[in-house]
Amino acid sequence: MTADPVLLDLNADLGEGFGDWSMGDDAAMLDVVTTANIACGGHAGDPGTMRSALRGAAARGVAVTAHVAYPDLQGFGRRFLDISPTELTDLVIVQVGGLQAMARAEGTTVRGVKPHGALYNALAHHDAQAAAVVQALRELGGELSLLAAPGAAVLAPARTAGINVVLEGFADRAYLSDGTLLPRSRPGSVLTDTNAVVDQALEIATGRRVRADDGTWVGLPVRSLCLHGDTPGAVELARAVRNGLAGAGVQLEAAL
Repeated sequence: MTADPVLLDLNADLGEGFGDWSMGDDAAMLDVVTTANIACGGHAGDPGTMRSALRGAAARGVAVTAHVAYPDLQGFGRRFLDISPTELTDLVIVQVGGLQAMARAEGTTVRGVKPHGALYNALAHHDAQAAAVVQALRELGGELSLLAAPGAAVLAPARTAGINVVLEGFADRAYLSDGTLLPRSRPGSVLTDTNAVVDQALEIATGRRVRADDGTWVGLPVRSLCLHGDTPGAVELARAVRNGLAGAGVQLEAAL
């Protein structure tokens, strides 16, 4: 009897430019990934970059999530902001709503929400901000999926609210032994060596685990795998990961 193939979504954070400034090669990444997390004005992105990324995703049949973030263009959304839950709920609604409107103009839809940077990390342990994001998803209709880390504080309230949760891992980030990401302030937090990134992607996809920075194994039962569009050599890394996963019999398919 043939075993069912391993299904995995390969996502990337895209549309992270602003005005005349751009980051990464969105067009090339869209040829590789199955889901695009498109910045929508918090840490990056403006109407033009949103439209361009959405148009590219629609042309390739790539699923779209709203890459929501703290309102922190200067810090690229990688600094924790202790804002009120009410304010955070409103910010998420505005960012998602803007991307949804632009998606309709480009003939596509937003299927989910992927928090960015410091907000993503906060949802792992900050109960009030987790509840605020879940409230935003409820007020947006409750049909958008949420990409989140295994074990995150946001999982329980999201599931209680009936929100579909897609667990996510990272191919190009180092992990701590508790299953959280090694802070970017520490050396080795971002993996840039092609072999290391491919090896980690394969271990997550087929072994459902990852090697932590202290050498221990951490379980990582995820359905989606992220590659950062701003990682040095991101396109080449993404192609290598896709080829490696395909070679291992992993079937790439959007999770939303």
